[in-house]
Amino acid sequence: MIENWIFLVRVLAIGSGLTLIAMVVASEVRLSMRLPLIGMLIGVIGYLLNSTPLMTPQNPIDPLIDLVSLSTPFWIWLFGRRLFEREPQQRIMLTAAAVMTLGWFLSNFVPVTGTFGFILLHVVALALIADLVRVGVFERDDDLVEQRRIVRLWLPLLVAAQAGQILLVELAEMVTDFDSSWPPVSLLNSVIILIMMLFAALALFRTEPDLLPTKEEQGAPPEDLPKPLDLTPSEQVLHDKLKTAMADGTYREPGLTIAGLADHLDTPEHRLRALINRRLGHRNFSAFLNRHRIAEAREKLASPDDVDLPVLTIAMDLGYNSLPTFNRAFRSETGTTPSEFRRLSFSDSEDVWDDAPSQN
Repeated sequence: MIENWIFLVRVLAIGSGLTLIAMVVASEVRLSMRLPLIGMLIGVIGYLLNSTPLMTPQNPIDPLIDLVSLSTPFWIWLFGRRLFEREPQQRIMLTAAAVMTLGWFLSNFVPVTGTFGFILLHVVALALIADLVRVGVFERDDDLVEQRRIVRLWLPLLVAAQAGQILLVELAEMVTDFDSSWPPVSLLNSVIILIMMLFAALALFRTEPDLLPTKEEQGAPPEDLPKPLDLTPSEQVLHDKLKTAMADGTYREPGLTIAGLADHLDTPEHRLRALINRRLGHRNFSAFLNRHRIAEAREKLASPDDVDLPVLTIAMDLGYNSLPTFNRAFRSETGTTPSEFRRLSFSDSEDVWDDAPSQN
C-alpha cells in the first residue's frame, strides 16, 4: 500500500517539475536565472528517477541519471546565489563543477576510488549548501527587496534541510546499515520534494517582477531616474537627509549597514529601505553604497594630486575592509580594475596633451 503512495507522490512531483520547467522556459526571466533554475528542476527529477527500482547499477543510463541527480546541489547553489544577487566568482563555480564531476566519474567508473569519489562529491555538495545558507540568512540585512527578504528566510533553510538530509543519509548508508529506501523514509522524502516544488512555484512566480527580474540590470542608477522623483512629502524630507549624509561622506564609514544609516538619519529602517529600493532603484544596500564609493574612487584614481596614493589606501579610506572586496566592487561598476582605470585615465590625459596644437 505504501509503495503505491510513493509511486503516486513521485509521479506528481515529476509532473510538477516538468510543468515548472515549461513555465520557466516560456517566461521572460533573464537567462542567467533561467539556466540554473532549469538545471535545479531537472536535477530533482533525476533524483526522483534515480531512487526508483528502475535505476539499478546494471541499467546503462544509470550513471547519466546519477550525474543529473547529483548535480542538483550545484544548481540550487548557483540559482540561490543569483537570486540573491551574489554572483559567485567564476573560478569557484568552475572548480566546484569540476570537482563534483570528478567525484561522479571516480564513483561510477573507477572501482578502486569509488568510495573516495562518492565522499568527495557529497562533501563539495554540502559545502555549497552551507554557503547558500550563509548568503541567504546572514547577508539578509543587505537586501532591500521586501519579497526577497522573506524568501531569504525560508528558501536556504528549506533547501539545506532537504538537500542536507539526502546527502547525509547517503553518506550514512556507506558506514551503517541504514537503508534510505525503507518505504516510510522514501515516502516522506517524496512528499517533502513535492511540497517544495509546489511552494517554489507559488512563491517565485507570483512575485516574478521582484524575485526574477526580466532584465540583467539590477535597478536603474539614481542618475538615470526621472527628475524630479515622485516622492511623498515625508519621502522628500528623508531623501534630502539621505543626500546630505552622502554628501558629508557617511558612505565612507567602515561596516556601514542600513540599520546604522537609519539610526544616523533618525528614521525607521523600513522607510529607508523602501526609499532606496522603490524610489532610487537599488536592490541591495551594498549596491547603493558602492555607487557613492566607486564614484569617489574614480575621482581619486584620475586625480594628479592622488597619483601616488596606493589603491589599498583609497579602498580603506572609502570604507572597504580589504583590497579584493574593493577590486570586485570597482570592476562591477566600471568593468575594469582600479589600477587599470588609473593607468587609462593618465594615458588619455597624455594623448590629449600630445594632440594639442603647437603654440610656436
